[in-house]
Amino acid sequence: MSFKRISLPVSALPIALIVLSIAGCSTSPSLTTPTAPEKKPPPISSSVPLPNIQAPPGTLRASSFAALPGWKNDDVRQAMPAFLTSCTTMVRRADWTEPCNLARNVDAGNESAVRAFFEAFFTPYQVVNADGTDNGLVTGYYEPLLRGARKRGGAYQTPLYRAPDDLLTIDLATIYPELKGLRLRGRLVGNRVVPYPNRAELDKTGSLTGKEIVWVDDPVDAFFLQVQGSGRVQMTNGEILRVAYADQNGYPYKSIGRYLIDKGELTLAQASAQGIKAWLAANPSRQQELLNSNPSYVFFKEEKVLDPNQGPKGAQGVPLTPQRSIAVDPHFIPLGVPVFLATTYPNSAKNLQQLMVAQDTGGAIKGAVRADLFWGFGNEAGEKAGRMKQRGAMWVLLPKLSNVAGR
Repeated sequence: MSFKRISLPVSALPIALIVLSIAGCSTSPSLTTPTAPEKKPPPISSSVPLPNIQAPPGTLRASSFAALPGWKNDDVRQAMPAFLTSCTTMVRRADWTEPCNLARNVDAGNESAVRAFFEAFFTPYQVVNADGTDNGLVTGYYEPLLRGARKRGGAYQTPLYRAPDDLLTIDLATIYPELKGLRLRGRLVGNRVVPYPNRAELDKTGSLTGKEIVWVDDPVDAFFLQVQGSGRVQMTNGEILRVAYADQNGYPYKSIGRYLIDKGELTLAQASAQGIKAWLAANPSRQQELLNSNPSYVFFKEEKVLDPNQGPKGAQGVPLTPQRSIAVDPHFIPLGVPVFLATTYPNSAKNLQQLMVAQDTGGAIKGAVRADLFWGFGNEAGEKAGRMKQRGAMWVLLPKLSNVAGR
């Protein structure tokens, strides 16, 4: 739902929540949210009772490790660093304390020991859509590298902005607990809350002047940085800094690929990141038209790159692990849990079946069986991420020795 262009008295704000747009907090900027919780689907029957988990009824079906395609072939050692990173926060939850503490004593270099650990302390649950189907879309994202400067000049004409001071963000869970993780964005004009300007308005008015972090040399790369949510910038003096997602203007992300498909400019098969960039190179006069078709605008914060091998922090608040971290819809899959993903490599029928950890979210990542695979940093990761649009299935691994309601 779009952020409707209406003015509302501050005193009427709780009532207004049902008509204003809601944007979820996420590393990735594409954000769409409901005005109220959707009616939950009926539970899916299973001969094995589900534990007391906080997930919509019917989204998880008890399974087994034997049912996971490729489980025995995956080098699960590669997932252990991501799992241990998530445990830095999950260990504080009663049901995760035991497996997280025990994981520290597992020989992370011994594949058999790692596999035995997960099989001993976790039960797989297949993730199922509301209509009973068990497959969905798997896409990819990455951390790009841009070129930038602290001051505007020469090729460096496109700014990356920090969050403006007048951006108002309201945590809706303080009013409606069932809307945990959802936020309302706007700004105050007098005593009224109004929508924050969209992308076209922000670019036209120059209202963000003075909020520049850096200036980069390519407006298209800057746009795709907003889609990815985080990236690195190589400065003219050789310094490399990270710009991480800080906030967003409150509008849901609109796919520019879908815009070109609807206009008859590209086919579905052509609407990859690479295909869109090629279209932009061939149609420079329509660049602003295309970019403005997405009203969402992302603001960044500056971070130092302490370890070049680590990805940016995801929505769970921990660094992402290339090819072992995924973004999920947290309404169906809780952040921090291991997820076995069965899909295929980009533009390929070759199996990609491996243990991942759900450590991020994204506005375009909506639904139960939906994942966005973090490929890592740089051009090679970008090639894979830009071409990945595969079908896949997912199994959540939950602790079996304790009640997981407080997970």
